[in-house]
Amino acid sequence: NRKLWRLASDRWLGVQLQTVATDFQKIYNIHDKLFIDLAGLATDAQTLYQRLVFRHKLYQLREERDLRFLPALYQLFFMRTGFRFGLYFCQPVIAGLGVGDNPFICTMDSIGAKYV
Repeated sequence: NRKLWRLASDRWLGVQLQTVATDFQKIYNIHDKLFIDLAGLATDAQTLYQRLVFRHKLYQLREERDLRFLPALYQLFFMRTGFRFGLYFCQPVIAGLGVGDNPFICTMDSIGAKYV
């Protein structure tokens, strides 16, 4: 079936070479058709996830529908580049089902360049 996709990540959390936890969540569910993988610094990943969920809820209130792929991608891009005092040290991967249930996947590097 062409409408399937997979997103995989490890669950290891560590400081330098020391293991802190082996059940740390790195793949987050925004809604039924949109997932985000935030690999990198754990505090920045959690902050980005919380801000994206907040913006998704505002989008739901205003538009009365779930956040789609492109608006989610642009919101994440502007959150990462609009941070005033530095960069978020994480590399997001956005994946899910778009318009017509077509699969998509996109990632960004540390300066915000998108790879679709």
